[in-house]
Amino acid sequence: MSNLSSGSPDVGLMLGYELGLTSGVLLQLRGILSLSCREQELLVGSLLLGCLVISIVGGWGLDRYGRRWSMLLSGGLVAGGTMLLLLPASLTTLSLGRAVVGMGTALSGTAACMYIAEIAPRERRGLLVTLYELMVVVGVLLGFGCSYAFSALPNGWRYTFGLVLPPAVLQAAALVLLPPSPRFLELRGIQAGLKEEAEHGFRELFSDKANLRRRLLTGVALVFLQQTTGQPNLLSYASPLLRSVGFHSDAAANLASTGFGVVKVVGTVPAVLLVDRVGPKSFLCVGAVAMGMSLVTLGAVTLQSHTHLTSLCQSPVGLNHTYQGQDLNTPSSGLDYSSFKLITPPPGESQWNGSDSAEALGTKREDAGMGSGVRGQGHVKWISLVSLLVYVAAFSFSLGPMVYVVLSEIFPTGVRGKAVSVVSAVNWATNLLMSMTFLSATGTVQLRYSTVQLRYSTAEVQYS
Repeated sequence: MSNLSSGSPDVGLMLGYELGLTSGVLLQLRGILSLSCREQELLVGSLLLGCLVISIVGGWGLDRYGRRWSMLLSGGLVAGGTMLLLLPASLTTLSLGRAVVGMGTALSGTAACMYIAEIAPRERRGLLVTLYELMVVVGVLLGFGCSYAFSALPNGWRYTFGLVLPPAVLQAAALVLLPPSPRFLELRGIQAGLKEEAEHGFRELFSDKANLRRRLLTGVALVFLQQTTGQPNLLSYASPLLRSVGFHSDAAANLASTGFGVVKVVGTVPAVLLVDRVGPKSFLCVGAVAMGMSLVTLGAVTLQSHTHLTSLCQSPVGLNHTYQGQDLNTPSSGLDYSSFKLITPPPGESQWNGSDSAEALGTKREDAGMGSGVRGQGHVKWISLVSLLVYVAAFSFSLGPMVYVVLSEIFPTGVRGKAVSVVSAVNWATNLLMSMTFLSATGTVQLRYSTVQLRYSTAEVQYS
């Protein structure tokens, strides 16, 4: 049991790291490669496309070669994809590398959950599945943290990508020590238990036999609602989103997004400790309500402050550098002062003091360089940040881990590989759709996008 708890959840660490580094690396790469909105979405979506491909074809491999060997293969895919990412930067190379990494992480995630479900005692299954999710969010925290740590370096994104290699090697080393799951031993003829396999073909997933259709619909609905509440967008675009609401440097945005990782870890701990006593349904209902309330607060604040988020797609000059104060009278400062307009004091104020003028001019300079959507209302960014943190915490103890607890329990052993493959395909396809349209949708519909996500949170409460 100790080998299981230390080896298989390590797979979650690698998956979480890849998800967490995306937003911070995107801030650097969109400036270096002058990426358009669509190109940024393509770079983010390439990882998810690889996840989708492997989830469609991976079910056959999981049943044929076993969960353990599938996780070993995933480590090789992650290592190979990472080597591609370290080549000279281009959108094609980066997208291909991220797709290969996505194939590896998706295969490892699916295999790990099934492996835990099959080898763990039933009374400890919920604990170990949520422990896997805890390792995922720890990986997310590491991804955010490394993006912040290397954001000031010219090629910091390379270091961030490269740090996934040690966990991939650690995964392979740990899995060698783990035994094959009982299900795989059964399939290899060590036990005469193939009767159950014959009873459940792929087509029967959609039949009424053993209530499989209803079980499959439950799994599909859970992962669909999990993704459409907007959590993948927060992971992939956290740093660009925070820049648009008032954090005026890569370092500040990456540091603030690291707070998301901390909250995800803290929020997952109660789920790990209490899932076997409380049950997943209670966590799902409470989490969905809290997520809905945080989205209401975020939408109300941003609507009242007239915040616009069109700068999410912009990649202006100086995007990767924090502004340092300079003497405005020094010609060598390199600034084009023709872009600044004369600031006229509001009616009723005869003059501003020096500090206010400097602050106003500094804000103008930041806006000129960043296209920020926040117009002089500093409290907006903090209320927005707190609302997002509550949203992340609620997701972390509900939809994040509990969906996989349910999936590990509702499918019969003989059909579990095929069923999880279908559910995983829906999961990654929905994630891909959300992430590939987020920037474009935000620029088009503005804050109504949060309203859509709120409706999905409401649907989750009703469904639970």
